[in-house]
Amino acid sequence: MMSDFSVENIVWTQVLKEAFGESVELEDDKGHIEVYDIAAEFEVDGQGYTILVQPDRTDEAYEVLRIVKGEDGGLQLATIDDDEEWENVSELYDELTFPEGDED
Repeated sequence: MMSDFSVENIVWTQVLKEAFGESVELEDDKGHIEVYDIAAEFEVDGQGYTILVQPDRTDEAYEVLRIVKGEDGGLQLATIDDDEEWENVSELYDELTFPEGDED
């Protein structure tokens, strides 16, 4: 079953902020620790996602990650390997951040 990535299906969440505060630390594949601010978190069809931005970043780039509950009940962030899923979540966030109907 394909998730319906539409604004109507979004449930805003605070699970990451409640667990970690306003920012999280991520380790890249070279072992460097990067700090990201939690810009948004929401669920679509029960699957949690978060949008992370680097505090010192000047461009509009952001990370889109899945929120996954570990076996120990702790929260983990996972990269989204499915390009279509990543695109859907990214477009959804853009839609929420920059609604098209607001210009007039």
